[in-house]
Amino acid sequence: MSKLTDMQKGAEGTVVSVSGDARFVSRITSIGLTPGCKVSMIKNEKNRPILVYSRDTMIALNRKDCSNIEMEVTA
Repeated sequence: MSKLTDMQKGAEGTVVSVSGDARFVSRITSIGLTPGCKVSMIKNEKNRPILVYSRDTMIALNRKDCSNIEMEVTA
């Protein structure tokens, strides 16, 4: 398992867990990133927000927040 921040551009994976305070978990799950959700990495450049595609939506996430999302990379 790895963090969302460790995924490379073009990689796909499944969300395993989301950790952090209640406010963070509520915000991330409300945008659809829940355990079992499939995610494709669109853009992961150093010092820039991470751009992912999930549930027919493109989502930009703060790099710090992504370190709290555990992934199982499949491709």
